[in-house]
Order: sequence, then C-alpha cells, then structure tokens
Amino acid sequence: MALFFGHKNKVPENKQVQEIELDQIVPNRYQPRRTFNEESIAELAQTLKEQGLLQPIIVRKDSSEPEKYEIIAGERRYRAAQSLKWAKIPAIVEEMDDEKVASLALIENLQREDLNPIDEAQAYLELMKVNDLTQTELAKQVGKTQSYVANKIRLLRLTPKVQSFLVSKKISQRHGRALLSLSSEDQDRAVSEIVKKGLTVKETELMASDVDGYFADLEKQETKQDKPKQPKKKTVIKTGSDFKVQVNTIKQAIKMARESGLEVKYKEDKEKDSYKITIELLRK
Repeated sequence: MALFFGHKNKVPENKQVQEIELDQIVPNRYQPRRTFNEESIAELAQTLKEQGLLQPIIVRKDSSEPEKYEIIAGERRYRAAQSLKWAKIPAIVEEMDDEKVASLALIENLQREDLNPIDEAQAYLELMKVNDLTQTELAKQVGKTQSYVANKIRLLRLTPKVQSFLVSKKISQRHGRALLSLSSEDQDRAVSEIVKKGLTVKETELMASDVDGYFADLEKQETKQDKPKQPKKKTVIKTGSDFKVQVNTIKQAIKMARESGLEVKYKEDKEKDSYKITIELLRK
C-alpha cells in the first residue's frame, strides 16, 4: 500500500476545528518517539504563547474510551499546550483506522530531522508491521535505500544500555554497528570503555574484533600500574665501629709485612672529617 508522505496536516474543507479539553486527549499509541526534547517543547510553548496555535492538532475518537480522543498528529503541540496549562486546544476530529493512524504518526516523525536513530528504527519496524511491507518495499516508499533501512533496524539488536548511549549521542551509529557482533554482556562492557576513553570508531572495531584479548591486556596494564614500586637500595656508608675495623685491618697488614722482613713506614693524618694513612715500603 502507499504510505502518506504527502500528508501536511491541512484542515480539510469539510472538517470543522473544535475546541477539545486537554484532559480528554490521550497520546498516540503508535507514537514512535520515546523521548521528547524538553528545550524544543519549551521553545514551541513560547511560540504558542505569543502567536497562538496556527495549526490544529488532529485526533480521533478513542475506541477503548468513548469520552477520550487519541492524537493522530501534533503531539508536540499538545505537550507544549499542556506546559502552558491550557484547558483546551483546537483540534480536528478524523475517522481513521489503526493502520492509517499508525502510518501517519510514524511518517510525521520520520519527516522530522531530530528523530534519534533508535526511534527511527522502531518507526521503520512498525511501518513494516502495520502495512505488511518488506524492507525493500518500505525503503522505496520512504525514499531510502534498502541498506539504509536495514542498518537502522539492526541497531535494535543492541542492548538497552548501548541504545541509551546512542540516543544521548555519547556514541555514534557507527560505534553501535561495530558492537553488533558481540554478546549482550560484551556490548555493555565495551560501550562503557568507549565512553570512558572516547574511543574512535576504528579503535572500537579493533576492540570488537578481539574483545576478550582487549580486556585481558587492559587488566594486565592496570595490574602493572597498581603494583607498588620497590624502593631503591640506598648506599650504606659505614661509620663508627666499622671504620675502626678497617683501620685496624690496615695496621694488621703493616705488621705482617714487617714480620716478613719488609721495612715499612706509615703515617696517620687524622682530621675532623677524614682519616689518612700513608704507607711506604723501603728496600733494605
């Protein structure tokens, strides 16, 4: 089936804008966006405060709660109005089945550039499901290549921890794809290392190619750094009784030389910080 990329949320001529209580409105169950930028909502709220709502939101009757209206398009405008404590919001009530509602909600978000890669991947997956499309068929209808759609959807195989770093932009999609071959446990410890050390995509690919070896080497390096350094041995300068022993040894050698028949003269010079012995051997 053809998707609704031409939809611009224009007010149909046969549709009347109604003022609906915000308390009667519920978010779109098919909303692919899991996180909303609070700063962006605040900026939109300021615009609404100054200029009013230029384009009404689109809703439908909630099949499960007859008194409620489900948002088809315009959830950011609805959230901005909530932040301003509006009691009512201009809206158009459409009759639309689940398949069309899901498609419109997904496509509206895909057309916004700030959709994060995980929400975008979820949107593609939902579009394929509700419209019974293959990746190739979906890619053709959204104007993307099949490989582009496939690479986005593959990101959903990452662990929640890795996905959260992708959403917060602490790692890139290329970092994420480099981790796809790893187990869940290895993905989590690898992404912590990437964020901690600011690893490049190339460094991440090298780590992923031998993740056990990488962390084994890292552990060795950390163990080596943690090992206390051995203090250098100090040169021991002998003084006191050790010095006297050396002097007596020299004098003993002189005595033995004399007993052997040599004529030996020696002279001692004692200073405050030194001791000098001059030995002279004489021929007979």
